[in-house]
Amino acid sequence: MLRGIDIVCISSIDWDFIWQGHQEIMSTLAQQGNRVLFIENTGVRSPGFKDLPRLKRRLVNWWQGTKGFRQIQETLFVYSPVILPFPYSREAGWINRRLLFRALRRWMDATGFRRPILWTFLPTPIVRDLIRSIDPELTVYYCIDDLASSSRQAQQIRSSELRLFREADLVFVTSEGLRQRAAQFSRNVHLFPFGVAFEQFAAVRSAPNEVPAVLRRISGPVVGYVGGLHQWVDQELLVEVARQMPETAFVLIGPHQTEVSQLARCANIHLLGSRPHGEMPCYIKGFHVGMIPYRLSDYTAHVYPTKLNEYLAMGIPVVATDLPEIRRFNGEFGDVVAVAKTSEDFAAALRQALRPTPPNLVARRIEVSRQNSWTQRITQMSGLIEGKLAERRQSGRRWEVSLRRVYHAARRRATWVVLGPILSYVLMFHSPIPWWLAEPLRVIEPPRSVDAIVVFAGGVGESGKAGGGYQERVKQAVDLYRQGMASHLIFSSGFTFVFREAEVMKALAVSQGVAASAIILETNAATTAQNVRFVAEILQTHGWDSILLVSSPYHMRRALLTWRKAAPDVRVVPSPVPASQFYIPNRQRGVSLEQLRGVLHEYAAILYYWWQGWI
Repeated sequence: MLRGIDIVCISSIDWDFIWQGHQEIMSTLAQQGNRVLFIENTGVRSPGFKDLPRLKRRLVNWWQGTKGFRQIQETLFVYSPVILPFPYSREAGWINRRLLFRALRRWMDATGFRRPILWTFLPTPIVRDLIRSIDPELTVYYCIDDLASSSRQAQQIRSSELRLFREADLVFVTSEGLRQRAAQFSRNVHLFPFGVAFEQFAAVRSAPNEVPAVLRRISGPVVGYVGGLHQWVDQELLVEVARQMPETAFVLIGPHQTEVSQLARCANIHLLGSRPHGEMPCYIKGFHVGMIPYRLSDYTAHVYPTKLNEYLAMGIPVVATDLPEIRRFNGEFGDVVAVAKTSEDFAAALRQALRPTPPNLVARRIEVSRQNSWTQRITQMSGLIEGKLAERRQSGRRWEVSLRRVYHAARRRATWVVLGPILSYVLMFHSPIPWWLAEPLRVIEPPRSVDAIVVFAGGVGESGKAGGGYQERVKQAVDLYRQGMASHLIFSSGFTFVFREAEVMKALAVSQGVAASAIILETNAATTAQNVRFVAEILQTHGWDSILLVSSPYHMRRALLTWRKAAPDVRVVPSPVPASQFYIPNRQRGVSLEQLRGVLHEYAAILYYWWQGWI
């Protein structure tokens, strides 16, 4: 096995995520005397609101480490990079390369990493840039998924991956489908499905360990699943099979990565959530049958389920859907896994698996798992890496090639130093790109009759400066009032310059024909959160539960999120001003610096509100 080597690993998951082959391989190599830097996921798609908890963990990890670096074991380090989450944007890529490369170079200089092996689970453009920057002694690409099939955004990864297939010194893959695809571009492709920590499972299997108490409290036979409850788990299949087998308990262990309400409604389906990785053997020991209920799709056509060998290591039977890798596995090791194509077949296979099993069949499952242990896998991988290193060191590398690479890199850096700021300026201030990025902040619905029209002012939205934009908001509110959408207006602003802004707004509205008795003032709010809280109290006092909300166009997203958290019973219809002096005039050619600050202010405010638990 490899020893005394420096390894930079670019992972497709974070270190604290579900324990998978990424952590297993790198921790094993570190224990064998190699120094390993594990770089957490830099992303294959732009994040959404569901990714906020992961982004929060990333920020916490970065803060708790030293500039994002932390030590896990004596020779194992983890880096949590904080970069712009737009993996296919050229502008974001230019910024990210500088953020990432500078941090890595400084860390490598501080620790003495010299021409490491680069082992990547990601084929994104920034990874290929990183390979060129580090100039590793050897590049290994471990292709474990068909990432282009995982989501619509990730389809952009395909061209970059094809280039990495050609450029990597060694390509490892986890499925036959991935091997066939990679082999079109590389002659150094090797099939290594994810393995199992066999010794850990064997120790639990042979010891008189009791299964966890939560399983002992469940009556009836237990059919279990371990792993993330993601979009590829066939929930409809599970619900139907559970209905057909009411006397059987279906136990699902793993984080909820998608909506699971239909599973939660089934009386004999038990969702135990995440459990520590070290306890997985004990839980699987409490299963009577292990299952792999994946949907059939372009993505799962290339998936090798890691949990397969974990089930077999405990000697329990396995029932799976008709995945290509399961068929290949059965072809290699005999029909060890029962395969089902329909819910009826799945239920029948489970009933058969729950019958008593002869000892020789249990021993056969365990032996198959032993042959697929991580020890075997990593030893074989290490042999290929050592062979490639020896081949490269023996042949030597011509100094002309290295010198040419240095000059090319210097020329690229000089070009970007000159052109990068110019390109960024043109794209930011003379193109509609900033407005495209700001568009998710805008929310508008057709106005309809409500109890009151609410206007937020006092510095919320726009540039974040009090005293801006209130006149156009009053006009929008008055127009809605004249249309008969509501009989009352509420002006919310705690800002005072010479006069209270809320009173000035009332005077403007009255001058436009609104009855003074129809106007209610809220004069204490200084933030959006306070606007919502104080106005919600006014609505509750009057027994009102529906409003038209008037504010800045790009303030609406934050305002609505705050309403949903603070006063979910209030029906809020977003009615931003149709034309904002602050934002609208320059949308075709770019933004002003003040406008850009306003948009960034809103995104930063949403993140801050989420951090505070206000949305």
